[in-house]
Amino acid sequence: MDIEHDLHMIAAQEQALVFPRFDAARAWKLGVHLHEVATARSLALAIDICTFGQPLFFNALDGATPDHVNWVRRKRNVVAHFRRSSYAVGLSMQRAGTTLADKHGLPIAEYAPHGGAFPITLAGAGVIGSLTVSGLAQRADHELAVEALCAELGHDYAKLALAKG
Repeated sequence: MDIEHDLHMIAAQEQALVFPRFDAARAWKLGVHLHEVATARSLALAIDICTFGQPLFFNALDGATPDHVNWVRRKRNVVAHFRRSSYAVGLSMQRAGTTLADKHGLPIAEYAPHGGAFPITLAGAGVIGSLTVSGLAQRADHELAVEALCAELGHDYAKLALAKG
């Protein structure tokens, strides 16, 4: 995995995956799609979609644990704080040789800069929430979230996917 390449691609993902409108019905549709994909692939995940301060969709699939739910919360907090993908924040910290605790004073019990939380961005408004997946390796969590957003927004996932690493 090339950190610089991944950061460049994540920035492209964040720029491309913008909703013209977003509401509870759209969140539900996105969540159900992600649930169906995860079920078809026999993935044990927790899935969360929210606008900041408002939960819109949550599901823990068979095999998911309370630990997955805690990871969802901590990754979601990273998006809420930085308005960036939790994976991009984590890679940036790795590249800089630091941590969120050291650089920003953010406690590890509340913030997880690991892949899986992706910003929900609304055209004309900016980042309004997040889609979070937890249960796979962090890069795979990130990519599953991106894949679902591509499907919902009509983008070709193959063009936005991270290089196989």
